[in-house]
Amino acid sequence: MEKVQIEQIRFDLTWRIRHEVMYPDSAYEVIKLEDDPKGIHFGLFANDQLVTVVSLFNEGKIYRFRKFATIVAAQGKGYGSLMLNHIINYVKTMGAEKLWCNARVSAADFYGRFGFVQTDQRSLSKGIDFVIMQLELNN
Repeated sequence: MEKVQIEQIRFDLTWRIRHEVMYPDSAYEVIKLEDDPKGIHFGLFANDQLVTVVSLFNEGKIYRFRKFATIVAAQGKGYGSLMLNHIINYVKTMGAEKLWCNARVSAADFYGRFGFVQTDQRSLSKGIDFVIMQLELNN
């Protein structure tokens, strides 16, 4: 049986997966965030291999997650769902009122399954359509 666990990790451990999955044809520096040192970063390990990462940032009772990625070989196995449930539960324990992200439009249905709602705030970056999605939390 596969061993899966989610742990808090150092921000620099997210970079390889961010680059490989999100912007493989861009310079490595593109995936580094100025706020990385201030964030809370999680990694999902499957059989001791880091396969999914996400970075979480907060301002008061509002949390935002960024750079949510799963390596291609591990996609479709439910790791993203496990990670998203983990961060939803984590921010609830921290007293969050809202969790949001700037999602790729192509991933909007995935987030919708967890109760996230699309806003009317859309943008285009590096040829990719994005929409802000948010989840109101009732602790």
